[in-house]
Amino acid sequence: MPEKPSGPSGRGLLAGVRVIELAGVIMAPYAARELGDLGADVIKVEPPTGDMTRHYPPRRHPGMGGPALNLNRNKRSAAIDLKAPHGRDALLALLGTADVFITNLRPQALERLRLGYDEVAAVNPGLIYANAQGFRSDSRYGTHAAYDDIIQAASGLVWLNHQVSGQPHYVPTVLADKICGMQIAQSVLAALHYREHGGTGQHIEVPMADTMLAFNLVEHLGAAALEADGAFGSARSLSPRRRALRTADGWMCILPHSDRNWRDFTAFVGRPELAADPRFSTGPDRARNADAFYPLLAGLTPRHTSAEWQAFCDGAGIAAAPVLDLASAATTAYAQEGGLLYEAEHPTEGRYRVIGRPVRYSADPEPELRPCPGIGQHTDEVLREAGFDPSLLHTTG
Repeated sequence: MPEKPSGPSGRGLLAGVRVIELAGVIMAPYAARELGDLGADVIKVEPPTGDMTRHYPPRRHPGMGGPALNLNRNKRSAAIDLKAPHGRDALLALLGTADVFITNLRPQALERLRLGYDEVAAVNPGLIYANAQGFRSDSRYGTHAAYDDIIQAASGLVWLNHQVSGQPHYVPTVLADKICGMQIAQSVLAALHYREHGGTGQHIEVPMADTMLAFNLVEHLGAAALEADGAFGSARSLSPRRRALRTADGWMCILPHSDRNWRDFTAFVGRPELAADPRFSTGPDRARNADAFYPLLAGLTPRHTSAEWQAFCDGAGIAAAPVLDLASAATTAYAQEGGLLYEAEHPTEGRYRVIGRPVRYSADPEPELRPCPGIGQHTDEVLREAGFDPSLLHTTG
């Protein structure tokens, strides 16, 4: 592959890896952000108006919406109109210096721009070309548009919620986008490893519907795993009685998971005979009879305060935690000690909160935070590094 010019003097596990991101919304930018956080030189190619997510509120200045500040950190921004003269040439010049190309443009859009895998691989055969879309490109839905809500519906997730609540709710986070973003990052790392050990560049396709269906089926394949006409779904997960438990002064999640946990729990509430109840005596029994087990718990936990429950559970090795709102979860002493959410100074946006890396590596120095760039902040810089004259983007022919 062509020699890469030197990028920002970063550090980290992926230092020296160059990623070109041509993407919008959350999924693919999230994947590229994950690689950037590990030290890769990520160049975000976006239209002159910026990626859609840049305009999501809240924001202090145009193009610098709150979600974008964390999605686009550790990246450089190149604003390129791919439909303008020389726009595609500029992108191909960047791709010629890259290790990875991540995009979530739909196949027909890539085809119109002449940026399919074969066309890009002709410029850089060693490139890892990763594109993510709603559905498999060779399927009947290959050209269909898809967003997180669509994939939650198509992968059975909305149905799962309906079984529990009686309402076809979406999960209140963009779960499909973020899980598929992690799948993209994982797949890219595997392909880089393969290439590093004598393999070649390659095309990776990450269909959201397939990724989320596989994710949901881990436990919810249920009896269908062994029986042709077996029912899908996990009895424990689908029990409408599986809820947080009221204590004498609040709400908690208390999960006496092992048989020993259950015996200790029943002794603590003064009902030791329940440990021998055949409906609940083993873990599989408790899962199979979840609709009876969870109401039983709910009737017992109000006997003690949350503090009393936490002290008992900690001593007995029973998993337990209070129910926290999101603000509390992000600002507990635990969260603050771990540095997952901290404050930093942005060059144009002032003081803001940064979502830290949740994973710790003993041999990886924490890469310095490069704040979210302005739209097109590095256009001239990255194009010159790639040997492309940025003034060509301003010509009319």
